[in-house]
Amino acid sequence: MPPHYVAPDSLFVAFQAALAGRYSLDRELGRGGMGVVYLAREVMLDRTVAIKLLPPALATQPALRDRFLREAQLAAKLSHPHIVPIHSVDCIDDFVFFVMAYVEGETLAQRVHTRGPLPAREGARVLREVAWALGYAHSQQVVHRDVKPDNILLEANTGRALVADFGIAAATGDVSSDQVAGTPDFMSPEQILGADVDARSDLYSLGATAFYALSGQLPFSGANTSELLARKLSASAPSLASTGTNVPRKLTQLVDWCLAKEPADRPSNAQLLADQFGVAIEQRRELPVALRAFVKRNGRTDGAGTMLTLVGSVVGAGVVAAIAGPVQALAFAATSAVVAPVAFGVLAARRMLDLGFTHKDLGPAFDVERESSREERAVHHGRVRRFVESTLRHVARVSSATSAVVIPTIVVGGETNWLYGIPLVLLCLAVAVPSVFGYLVMLQLRRDVDVEFWSRVWSNRFGAWSFALARKWRGTAPLAPAMTHRATELSLGLAAEQLFESLPRASRESLGDLPSLIERLQRDANALRKRFDALQQALHGSVRSPATAEHVAGAELSHHDALSEERDLVQARLRETVSALENIRLGLLRLHAGSLSLESLTTHIGLAIDVSDNVDRLIQAHQEVDDVLRFPQHVALTPA
Repeated sequence: MPPHYVAPDSLFVAFQAALAGRYSLDRELGRGGMGVVYLAREVMLDRTVAIKLLPPALATQPALRDRFLREAQLAAKLSHPHIVPIHSVDCIDDFVFFVMAYVEGETLAQRVHTRGPLPAREGARVLREVAWALGYAHSQQVVHRDVKPDNILLEANTGRALVADFGIAAATGDVSSDQVAGTPDFMSPEQILGADVDARSDLYSLGATAFYALSGQLPFSGANTSELLARKLSASAPSLASTGTNVPRKLTQLVDWCLAKEPADRPSNAQLLADQFGVAIEQRRELPVALRAFVKRNGRTDGAGTMLTLVGSVVGAGVVAAIAGPVQALAFAATSAVVAPVAFGVLAARRMLDLGFTHKDLGPAFDVERESSREERAVHHGRVRRFVESTLRHVARVSSATSAVVIPTIVVGGETNWLYGIPLVLLCLAVAVPSVFGYLVMLQLRRDVDVEFWSRVWSNRFGAWSFALARKWRGTAPLAPAMTHRATELSLGLAAEQLFESLPRASRESLGDLPSLIERLQRDANALRKRFDALQQALHGSVRSPATAEHVAGAELSHHDALSEERDLVQARLRETVSALENIRLGLLRLHAGSLSLESLTTHIGLAIDVSDNVDRLIQAHQEVDDVLRFPQHVALTPA
């Protein structure tokens, strides 16, 4: 018998007997007030499924039995990429059940419990996918009525969020006002009162779910259920910002919006909310190269220059000691320890000022890098790593404290203590050094300690003073314009590429080499934009020239008209190219939301290819025009 074998209960055995030949039960997955869920295999189709069973004791009650069947029938009508599909609804003997797809992964509640709150970017994505699912269900006149972290599944391989267990869902207006059902922690105020509920009640529950997913805390708490419900009815929900969680302001505002006490003050529909979550995601642009280099490398004293400075300080202190004595050498070393960091800070700040960035730009840059790093490190951080890290931390503390006491005691004690104390010192160091090093390694796996440290350094007085001194050093020279702007086509392309990569593999294969087309459209738009700017400059020069009207006549006028026609054509092609990118991005968004088919998206792709082909023909045709108009090579209409 396996060491962790748990004997099935009588319900499991009786249900399996009733299902014999159709389904093979494996184990119980969970149970709640309205049913028990089992993992099973469907015999004929040889696929893994989840079966939700209404307990026989409840199935004998006609009202509950009818409600369970109504729930299953409503849920079975919903077909959406972010809703767990229902395969069948059935009754056998006294057993009433429905069969649904099995999603391998974990619930949102399990994810937060085991690994802590979701990073903002991942949280916004999950919440947008849930909002898509709810928006679709609401369009089918179905209100979930029990949105909570336990009913949101996160697929293991893709991270896709799926809404499960429309366990107490009902057609809009089909539940009488005296029925109250749901989970107290996530229920809306009107649901607590037993009033009629609509889609906005689900959005309140989604807001409470988002509050928990992003902070690990619930918006309301109480000693018991009655106290919890009373607080919900008497007070407004606290802002997500009050938890101290590092969440972008846009995302915080969306969560607070959902948690409005009055339904009229919440988002009007789930699709609007999903769109706003999308805005929150897309607002997190990639850092400009200069800022990214600063937070990763240039703002840290871990380069070759620092090593040379340290070597120079040590050598210089030795020379001073040999010439002037140890006191002077100590003063030289102390001065070097102060001057070197200040010089580094001012030089680094001067470089950023020359590139057009100020001290205020560093905080958001470090925030983006820190969150990105936290997302990457959260992927594989499990219980084993947390246990190892905790153990090493305790060992490092004890051994370091022991060493700090033992070593001075032996030094003060004289030669006798040295003779007997050396083995103890070596033992303490043999434990302290590896444990401290191991703990730092484990900590770095979970948190980017370097980014956190340098973020504090540059965000505090050191950074402010460094930029102030660097600004005085630069004098009155104007700052260069910071390279923080991302052209529209690059933003659209980046968003489209991310949406494409998050599709299932089969969908990506069906769409062919879409990333190459996106990159091609980006290059076309970039080339067209450069050409348009060059034509604008040329036209501006011809208008501002000191030539008289006679000089403008004839050939000069013809030349000006040709430039104008070419500019208008380039502008039209630029708009078409950007529009093609926009259509691909929107198509991918709708594909994720389940409101667009692969075939329809393929049509958008075909139109985008035609647009790109037209741009290529324009490029070839204007090569001769460039020669005639004597355009410089660097503004010729060629792909960048």
